[in-house]
Amino acid sequence: MSLMQKLIEGNEGGLKHETMTPMQKIALRFVVIGLLYYGLAALEGMIMRMHEIKPIPLIDESHFFSIMTVHPMVGIFGSSYMIVFGAFLFLVPFLMKKPIYSIKLANISWISVAGGTFIMWLAGFLFSYAPLYTLYWPLPVDMKQFTTIGGIVYIVGVVGIMIGTFLFTYNIFKTILYTPEGWEKQPAGALLRSALGLEGLLNFFRREKKEHLVPLPIAAISRGTIDMGLNALVISSAGVLILIYLLGSLFGIDLKDTWVDALLYKNIFWWGLDLVADGLVLIFVAGTWYLLAMLITGTKELFMQNIARAALFVEMVVSWTVWSHHLMSDQGQSNTLKVLSGEVVTAFELVTQGIAVFIVLVTLYRARPLKMTNELKFLLGGILGFMLAVPAGIIQADLGMNRILHNTQWVIGNHVHVAILVGLTMTLYSAIYVLFPILTNGVKLYSQKLANIHFWLHLIGGIGMGAFMGMAGIDGMLRRSIYYNGEYSTYMILAGICGAMMLLAFVIFMYNIIMSVGIKGLIGIYKPATIDTRECLKPEKE
Repeated sequence: MSLMQKLIEGNEGGLKHETMTPMQKIALRFVVIGLLYYGLAALEGMIMRMHEIKPIPLIDESHFFSIMTVHPMVGIFGSSYMIVFGAFLFLVPFLMKKPIYSIKLANISWISVAGGTFIMWLAGFLFSYAPLYTLYWPLPVDMKQFTTIGGIVYIVGVVGIMIGTFLFTYNIFKTILYTPEGWEKQPAGALLRSALGLEGLLNFFRREKKEHLVPLPIAAISRGTIDMGLNALVISSAGVLILIYLLGSLFGIDLKDTWVDALLYKNIFWWGLDLVADGLVLIFVAGTWYLLAMLITGTKELFMQNIARAALFVEMVVSWTVWSHHLMSDQGQSNTLKVLSGEVVTAFELVTQGIAVFIVLVTLYRARPLKMTNELKFLLGGILGFMLAVPAGIIQADLGMNRILHNTQWVIGNHVHVAILVGLTMTLYSAIYVLFPILTNGVKLYSQKLANIHFWLHLIGGIGMGAFMGMAGIDGMLRRSIYYNGEYSTYMILAGICGAMMLLAFVIFMYNIIMSVGIKGLIGIYKPATIDTRECLKPEKE
């Protein structure tokens, strides 16, 4: 078979979509779009890296900052959200051993998030709308700085993403709690307590421990999904507020100084945003680590499983009260909030994440010897990423250090990019590698050698880029700024080389996947399934 035929047909016949269930197809529809958006975000990141080395003549400042606006939004919502949604919409019914509540809602969800991300991206590409990802105060509605049409298009895209997020949240909890038609009635209340980690917490005070009705990874998914829903509510409210201001500006009505208190807005907005930036990422990642450790080792129970469940409930308290570390340099912010929320609660994230790391590593250690598979390598890489990024965040959450590091490349390099690109992304890659044969009914990976190259390029590139950006930040390089005098060129060149390594790693990964399943197989994912999932999972009658 020629290389072109393999590219079209796939490795050894590729992906046979006619044998796939709706649940498998739904997961792959999310993941494929998520990977494509990751490629777009990576490409945009490289454009910014190159521009920071030497400004690109074809890109003016407004375009540069519009790229900076949509780059994290595409990476977080278009890529990470899509991959997470796809994996969890498959894993929740898979682990609960019952059908997903609604295939229709899942389809609407991926279309809504994918479409919303594209519309939002168009606002930057076509109209250079560049409020940066924070939608921060003052609200980006000044017609002299931003076009009104650009702002409206951007908000429409955000609304699409949030609608898809709400549908995902609803679908996940309904899948956990509902009883499929013809099945024995399931205890919704007990399932909910187990899913939220309350049962694990209460077991500490009981002589007779109650059985957990929901697997530990499902409990983590449930907890994270709550934060995701609350985040969507806050972001949607901010979007509606901006839309009202945009329409007011369009009709000559200035609302900026007469309606909303700026400090209150910033606190509410960062509370919602931080549910994703800190709480949700750590909770979802911990749950994914637990699941991966169970799948890799073949164990049914994790080490210290009850403590892990209780820690999920504690993480709720942390994720809901940690937001103020984003406002430590805001002079109007209360000092009490800066110290209690910004410093003390933030430091506690090191404890909750440390518990997750310890549980996973001990579970892996007790199951030795283990083969260093792709999923295990990427899992360990993801753990390493958070072991580097979380302490960097704790350093920033000190009132003294925050004075030095706030708004510098340290924040976005050592903390954010290492957490997202090494910690989160390598964890997601691990999940993709472990789920690949499950979702494709046993299709073999085209090249293990390419998978190894993918691992090392991404790991070294991710840590390296974060480190060099951090070094520039320590030397005083601000984030969200363009330097025309070449003052930080050495750091930016080194960071650019590392960024190119990650982009190359992604291209190699995608080539490996496409050669495995074939272009025909990828197209077939978006065709209707012919197998009924509900019939496959229907319990046998005694």
